[in-house]
Amino acid sequence: MNYLNEDIDSLNEKLAHKTLSADKLAQDTIDNIKKTDDKLNAWITVQEDAKPQNDLDFAHNKLAGIPIAIKDNIITDGVKTTAASHILDNYIPVYDATVIERLKKAQVTFVGKTNMDEFAMGSSTEHSYFGITHNPWNLDKVPGGSSGGSAVAVASGQVVAALGSDTGGSIRQPSAFNGIFGIKPTYGRVSRWGLIAFASSLDEIGVMSKRAKTSAQVLNVIAGSDEHDSTLSTRAVPDFTKYIGQDVKGMHVAVVKEYMAAVDGDMREAIQEQIDALENAGAIITEVSLPLTKYVVPDYYIIASSEASSNLQRFDGIRYGYRAQDTKNLLDVYVKSRSEGFGEEVKRRIMLGSFALSAGSYDRFFRQASKVRTLICDEFDQIFAENDVIVGPTTTTPAFGIGSEISDPIKMYNNDILTISANLAGIPAASVPAGLVDGMPVGLQIMAKRFDEGSIFQVADFIERTNKFYEKTPTGMED
Repeated sequence: MNYLNEDIDSLNEKLAHKTLSADKLAQDTIDNIKKTDDKLNAWITVQEDAKPQNDLDFAHNKLAGIPIAIKDNIITDGVKTTAASHILDNYIPVYDATVIERLKKAQVTFVGKTNMDEFAMGSSTEHSYFGITHNPWNLDKVPGGSSGGSAVAVASGQVVAALGSDTGGSIRQPSAFNGIFGIKPTYGRVSRWGLIAFASSLDEIGVMSKRAKTSAQVLNVIAGSDEHDSTLSTRAVPDFTKYIGQDVKGMHVAVVKEYMAAVDGDMREAIQEQIDALENAGAIITEVSLPLTKYVVPDYYIIASSEASSNLQRFDGIRYGYRAQDTKNLLDVYVKSRSEGFGEEVKRRIMLGSFALSAGSYDRFFRQASKVRTLICDEFDQIFAENDVIVGPTTTTPAFGIGSEISDPIKMYNNDILTISANLAGIPAASVPAGLVDGMPVGLQIMAKRFDEGSIFQVADFIERTNKFYEKTPTGMED
């Protein structure tokens, strides 16, 4: 089964009318993954015996019987969950994350866990203990990260939708690099219970798919209050699909000059073409400024690394996960297990965060970063007081070559300059395909005020209907 020309509605119709059985759909999905993943490496664990639930209710559960991919940092009962790290390479959880519980109630079929940057720390899915994932548009290019495996699984037609996580752009950047739609909801919209934590005040679970409506249908299922997550909003979740098909006439759309200045040439032209389409359809375009953009990368890496150093202290070789051999004492267990179990990028961020939180550095770094974060939130609030959405490029370039940036951490960190702000501000944001540049996809980023994912779906669906990028087939998959 190849999903390049399918969505949830088309699959639901076939299942409901019995022109396709859920059992065959599951088996065909597994067969296609096994056939295509040798050159992509999008998966860490494939459940070859995956079966749909019994008594599927196609009339009330749009997702019933439909295979969905899960990023490998989302806890799944009885299924190996590694966060792409050696330190968890044999960890099998005994409970489900809240999002998994809700997908099970919607009768989704689970087929496996996708590759990622270790502990979601990276922008290229090159930092995985289980190998590099390849972009289906060009196998020599990165798929972005950290949700690169989920993005590739969707873009290559292995599944119709996938869950990812986004701490600083980890859904939107790989969505842009792979030519698909990906949304990070508002912080507090989707439960983080069962998400292996990277940075708790920034992490968010979201959805990746070929079409905006598909992501809306999945988000309808996983969003909402949860007693396990005290940071979650209790406000009602709207039906996000009602925003699909609406026009954009009269919407106030802000274009950030700092974001547009970060791209040039064909990339800028591709983004401007989508902005012009919005204006031609009656949207009101206004140029705005976010002058603190130049500070978001250092601000983010201080806050995120500090939270990571705290969250990852639980991986100590004692309670679960990898334990080093030939140790002489307790300290030896800690040091060797963490040194051997964590990859270089994870260790780099733990050290950076531990330094920022140390007694002599806390006020100078972490406290100041927290103040800057508040100012960034204020900047967005001022823009959203007069505008419905902000649009601009998702990334500064199309996907770069495998191995071309991994040795330069600062250059790699700067790949996230256009996506980080949404996480710092806690606002929803998405990437929708904007076209091709040098044969590779580029994305238009759409941001909205807190809990206004609906406006994002409205604009994204309009862009989709205008440029019909979803009809294109990744060039690396054409054979």
